[in-house]
Formats: sequence, C-alpha cells, structure tokens
Amino acid sequence: MSTQAAQPLSLRHVDFDDLYARHLGRHSQFGINVAHVVALYGLWYGVYAAIDQAARHLGAPMTWPILATMAIAYLAVVSINAPARNVVVTAIFMAIFVASVLVLPTLPIWSIPLFLAMSPAFYKFQAWNHKIWTRAADMSEFNKRFPPGKDLNMILLMYEIPICLNYLIFHREDWRS
Repeated sequence: MSTQAAQPLSLRHVDFDDLYARHLGRHSQFGINVAHVVALYGLWYGVYAAIDQAARHLGAPMTWPILATMAIAYLAVVSINAPARNVVVTAIFMAIFVASVLVLPTLPIWSIPLFLAMSPAFYKFQAWNHKIWTRAADMSEFNKRFPPGKDLNMILLMYEIPICLNYLIFHREDWRS
C-alpha cells in the first residue's frame, strides 16, 4: 500500500504504481485499454488539430513548435512521477501523435469547431466502452486514496495514456479478455 493517503491528490505527488493498481480495478480487460488509448488519441487529436489549424489561419509560419511545446510540457508533468520506461513509451506515443496532427493540410476555418467536437465525442466513446467491458473490482480502498472528483480527474487526464501504455506494453500478465 502507498503513502499516497497521507498527501492530498496533486500532480506533483502521484504514486504511479498505486495509480496503475487503481486502473486495474476498473480496466483489467485488454479491450477497454485499447479502446481507451483510441478514445484518448481522438480526444486529444481534436484539441491539437484545432490549435494547429487556428495557428495556421492566424499566419503562424510553422505550427510544429507550438504542438511540440505542448507535448513536451505534458511529458514534463508525466515525468515527475512515472517510471522512466513509461516516460519513454509515452514520448514515442506523443511523437507519433504530434506527427499525425502535423501531416494534416491547412483545412478551411470551419474545420476548427469540428476538431473541437471530437473531444466530447471521444470522451463519450471512452465512457461507452465501460458498457462493453464491465469487469470491475471493489474500488472502496482505492477511493480512500484517490477520492473521486476534480483532482482525480486532473491526475487521470495526465496519466491515463502512460497507464494504458504501461498495461499494454509492460504488463501482459495483467491482460484479460
């Protein structure tokens, strides 16, 4: 058990292994982890693509520094508490992700709201997957250390990709159907 309960939830103090154990309580099935990575990719793709397209329409000569800075800032937060191997695979994921946004041509300005609409759509897709993959453990002990609410949501916003990648790449023994 972690010493996490002694500290309030904070992005500066996250016990990655304990957060991963919590993740397995609700996401122990392979399919939901893959679906969550797809959902998070789509959710963030909408945000990054909207920023990229807006910057292009505002005359930014190059948009890659903007997106790279956002990705590096995200990795800096993750690297505070995640193991090095998780930071490395998350960095590779982010490099592929940013490249996939940058290959888009400049689209009409009306595409920006469509990209922004991807975020709530993929969030709903992520939530909907809990109806397909329903295996869950008793979360009462985890809820004491990670009380549901905006602080936990912020932590999950930052760490869900590294946690899902941790599951998919480094913890095959945790895979279930």
